[in-house]
Amino acid sequence: MSRRVGQSGNVFQHDSKSSQWNPAARSYGRFWVDSGSKRKRRTIVLGVCPTRTVARRKLREHLETEQINSKQTFTSNTGPATTFEEQSAKWVASLEARKRKPLKPATLFAWRNILDKHLIPTIGDVLLADVNNGCLKSVIEKLSNAEPKLSPKTIVNYASVVKWVVASALNPDGEELYPRKWNHDFVEWPIVEKKKQHRPSLTVSELLSILGSFKAKGKDKRREKYRILFALLAGSGLRIGECLGLEAADFSSDCRVLSVRRSVWRSKIQSPKSEAALREVDLAEPLARLLRAYVASKRGYLFATRSGQPLEQRNVLRMLHTIQKVGLHSFRRFRAEVLRRAGVPQDLFDYWMGHSDRNLADLYAGGLDKDYVRRSQWSEQAGLGFELGYFGLQDVKPSDLEKAA
Repeated sequence: MSRRVGQSGNVFQHDSKSSQWNPAARSYGRFWVDSGSKRKRRTIVLGVCPTRTVARRKLREHLETEQINSKQTFTSNTGPATTFEEQSAKWVASLEARKRKPLKPATLFAWRNILDKHLIPTIGDVLLADVNNGCLKSVIEKLSNAEPKLSPKTIVNYASVVKWVVASALNPDGEELYPRKWNHDFVEWPIVEKKKQHRPSLTVSELLSILGSFKAKGKDKRREKYRILFALLAGSGLRIGECLGLEAADFSSDCRVLSVRRSVWRSKIQSPKSEAALREVDLAEPLARLLRAYVASKRGYLFATRSGQPLEQRNVLRMLHTIQKVGLHSFRRFRAEVLRRAGVPQDLFDYWMGHSDRNLADLYAGGLDKDYVRRSQWSEQAGLGFELGYFGLQDVKPSDLEKAA
C-alpha cells in the first residue's frame, strides 16, 4: 500500500527559498488519501523541525497513527458508499438468518421500531463511514430532546443500535470495515442510575382492586378469565408471554406446580426467553385452589380466544388499562418483592423467576428441579402477598381433575 506514488507523503517548507532546510521555519507534510474511486491530497502542519529527517519522522508517525496506509482504511474508504439506512436493513436481515444465538421475534420487532422511528429519520442518509462520534452525539442530543421525554436507559438502548449497525459492516475476512473508538464523554452518553430507574410495581390494594374489578357479572364469564390471569401473574412471577402459553397439561394434578415450556408473542408460540426460563414454579395453596377450579374445565391454552388461540398481550394490556394504568411486568415485580420480603434464598429466587445470570456456585449445586420438598416449604412460607379468600370460588380436588382429564 505504501509503495503507491505519493502514499508515503513528503515534507516541505513554504518559507524556504532554496533547497536548504531552515531549522527555524515551519514545516508541513503532504500525502494522498484514498476516497472512493479517487485519491485526495492532504496537508498537515508539522511545526518547527530542526532537520528534514525529523519532519519526515513526524509525518510517518502521523500516517501510522491515523492508519492512512492500512489495508482496513483502504477497504473502508474505497468500498461502496453504503448509508446507515442500507446497512441497517442488512443488519436486521443478518439477525433474522443467524444460527448462533437466534433472536426472539419480539427483540427484532423492537429494534426495527427503534430504527424506523428514531434513527433512520435522523441519520438514515448518512454514509456509514461518516457515522462517528460526532454523528452519535447528534443522535443522542435529538433523543434527549424528544417528546415525550425518554429516560436515560431508553436513550442508551436506542443509541446502542447505532453502534451495532456500524459494527455489522464487515469485510470478506469478517473484520469491521469501520472500527470505532466511541468516546462516551464526548457524545454525552447518558449515565443510567439503577436506583432512579422507573420500575412500577403494584401495591396490595391496587392488585386487589384489579382482581375485584374483573369478577364475572351474571352469565358473562369472559371477565373471569382475566381475573385468573392477573392473579396467576401476581402469584407466580411469570412473564406475560409464559403465562399466555400455559396449557392445562402444564400443571401438576393438584396445581401446586406449573411447568414453563413455551412462550407466546403475538399469538405465536416460541421458546421461552432463555434456557433458565424453562423451569417449574411452585404455587401457594390458595392460588393452587383457585386454579384447580379453573383448569378442570379447560383444554388446550388456559387463556385463549373463542377460536382456541392464545390471547394477545396487547389485548390483555388493553383490558388491564380499563382498571389501572400499569404495565403487565408490574405483576412480576410484585411477586419479586413478596419473595424478597419472605427471605427466599437467592438460588431459589432466581430459579422461580427464570433469571439466567446465575453464578458458578448455583450451576454446581443445581438440582432445584428435583428438590420438591424445599421448594414447597419456601412456597408456603412466602405465600402470595395478597388474599384470595373473598373470591368465593368452589374448590376442586385433585381427584376430580384427574377424572376430567
